[in-house]
Amino acid sequence: MNRPNLLLDQMIDAQVATALDQQGWDVVRVSELGLATADDDQILAMAISQDRVLVTLDEHFGDWAVLPLESHPGVVRLKVSPTTSPNILALLVPFLNEHQERSYADHLVIVKPSSARWIRTSR
Repeated sequence: MNRPNLLLDQMIDAQVATALDQQGWDVVRVSELGLATADDDQILAMAISQDRVLVTLDEHFGDWAVLPLESHPGVVRLKVSPTTSPNILALLVPFLNEHQERSYADHLVIVKPSSARWIRTSR
């Protein structure tokens, strides 16, 4: 298994994308795809169509009443405060490096500074 390709949600800026790219990750920002103001369901659909793990700060991902997650390449929801690029990178990079060979498919992963919770989203 190889590293997952990543799609960064709209609230994650170019500094994060650049740092991940420099470390060899295949990363695209939703704004590069014309989805800077898109709804969550459109962003998830793009992640699915491009087979990319969605990386987000959005708490709506995982709220099944708002956006049900069925079959998808994976969603990584970061819980970091404040949500600065250095803080995001300090949380995300070690997590990705530690789990780069793991399958994210059909999982919501909630990543906090102290832990990561893997939740299977499909039946």
